[in-house]
Amino acid sequence: MKIRLTISGIILLSLAAAICSCSSPSGDTGKDDYHVAAYIWPSCHDDPRGRDTLWSEGTGEWEIIKKGNPRFEGHYQPKVPLWGYEMDDDTKVIEKWIDVATEHGIDMFIFDWYWFDGGPFLESTVNNGFLKARNRDKMKFYLMWANHNVAHNYWNVHRYKDDKSRLWTGACDWDNFRIIVERVIRQYFHEPNYFRIDGCPVFSIFGYYELLESFGDAQGIKKAFDYFREEVRKAGFPDLHIQLIGDGFPFKEFLEVVETAGVNSVTKYNWGWPFEEDYVSWGTHALERRDMWTEALDSLGVPFFPNVSIGWDDSPRFPAKGAKEICHYNDSPESFAAFLQKAKEYVDARPDRPKIITINSWNEWVEGSYLLPDMKNGFGYLNAVKSVMDGELEY
Repeated sequence: MKIRLTISGIILLSLAAAICSCSSPSGDTGKDDYHVAAYIWPSCHDDPRGRDTLWSEGTGEWEIIKKGNPRFEGHYQPKVPLWGYEMDDDTKVIEKWIDVATEHGIDMFIFDWYWFDGGPFLESTVNNGFLKARNRDKMKFYLMWANHNVAHNYWNVHRYKDDKSRLWTGACDWDNFRIIVERVIRQYFHEPNYFRIDGCPVFSIFGYYELLESFGDAQGIKKAFDYFREEVRKAGFPDLHIQLIGDGFPFKEFLEVVETAGVNSVTKYNWGWPFEEDYVSWGTHALERRDMWTEALDSLGVPFFPNVSIGWDDSPRFPAKGAKEICHYNDSPESFAAFLQKAKEYVDARPDRPKIITINSWNEWVEGSYLLPDMKNGFGYLNAVKSVMDGELEY
């Protein structure tokens, strides 16, 4: 399927344009290969800890997604999946996801991975769903340690109302960090389709604030990363590729961590704050911030891998949110395709680096940012990825 950009589509593109061995990666399958990686938020299944503390109905966060309600005329809530409310740790579901993703130009999943109170959380999507899928070899994967804090009412405001006290803390001590390192190396890094750059397993980390809380300062983080790298080398790999999610604008503290701790690459989870009502404006400002990240990181010799977001509407989690806090103008598969095209051009302009593009996301239903087909856009966003990555986007 080809996406034809009308005059308005051309305007979108114009607006967007206005705006270790592991240290110099070339990609584990050749520097000319594109890697389009979609984040997976693995919340929609019956996790034992989730049932006890968050979603008592046994369907995970579908319980919250179904309760989404429109806040203004034309507001699409609740989001309704085309394939129904499937469990994301069901092997058959994941096998369908893999087939559909790879058919549309997505060759990699990045799984949000959690460790709270001395144990894993929401791990069965990757363990029981993905790793047991018969067609898993078609799809690469890696982990993003989602080491952020969680308030009681963040993931279920209906249960906890106004209780903003801490449910789980993302920071960890050294005892837990050693367990995490051993677990991810043993359980994931040796998998044949775990994504590696120059043979180095890629491990992404969401929160640098929480790293500072865990290890004190940039030197403390370096000590933790050095330990992690040593254990990875003991396991037979040349080194570890540590990826950090960029938070906010390029600023001194974050860049100090990148430089001191030896971070290998930076990307984004989504376009991030400030969120805007107009998708094109939000994306255009995100491109401006991307250029700031690029300039700052290039000075350190650290690559930035571009991110494309699909939308932003986390109103099911926040009953008081209104139109000004939701992305609802110009959010369409055509607009998304324009920004994905800009990301593709960005990586094409850097032939010495892996051509990695991250997309938020595969299934962030509760935040209104997902590639999976729904009852409003059908396969529109998946077809947009295929058209751009196949070079079929017409100007």
